[in-house]
Amino acid sequence: MNPGVQLTSDELLTVLTAVANPHRLRIVAELRDGRVHVSELARRLGLSRPLLYMHLDKLEKAGLVAGQLELSPDGKAMKYFELAPFDLQLNAETIIAALRDGSAKGDDVDTREPEPDGDSQ
Repeated sequence: MNPGVQLTSDELLTVLTAVANPHRLRIVAELRDGRVHVSELARRLGLSRPLLYMHLDKLEKAGLVAGQLELSPDGKAMKYFELAPFDLQLNAETIIAALRDGSAKGDDVDTREPEPDGDSQ
């Protein structure tokens, strides 16, 4: 998720879902100082690797973290994760703008700009 980019309602829901979990917030906090190997991250957080991968997948789909597969000198595949640049700002305008960009789930919401005199029709 690039800073300053307007999200669609589906993208906004994906991001909000990703951060609406204490384990995923802890993952973001652990990655703040740089990239970490999955096994090390699992040890730090006290999570199993399968559970950690599930949480990392949600964060990656939301654009909050990025994973990179690297080969060690002995040829072993190693997965590292790091934070992706993001700036999450949530207010009424963010939500209304996301709904304006389209989503079948937001069809019943009035997203029209208010009339200049404050009345809406």
